[in-house]
Amino acid sequence: MKERKSLRPEGNVQVRSSSARLDPTLNREIQTKIGQQLRAVYDDIVDQGVPDRFAELLRNLDMQGTHAKVVDKDSGE
Repeated sequence: MKERKSLRPEGNVQVRSSSARLDPTLNREIQTKIGQQLRAVYDDIVDQGVPDRFAELLRNLDMQGTHAKVVDKDSGE
């Protein structure tokens, strides 16, 4: 026969009733700490800059967008 595990909490575990509303907001101190940690993780990536190939692709897309705007103006739209 299999032993059943109890679904009841043990020790100092607190169980909220289903009617209890959880507040999803974070206080300012926690937001600041998360921001600092994210900056620490991503600073190296930001400092690497954009690879030359990506910069070239972005320039080409920008030129195409500028060209499309000029064509639209010429057509009166």
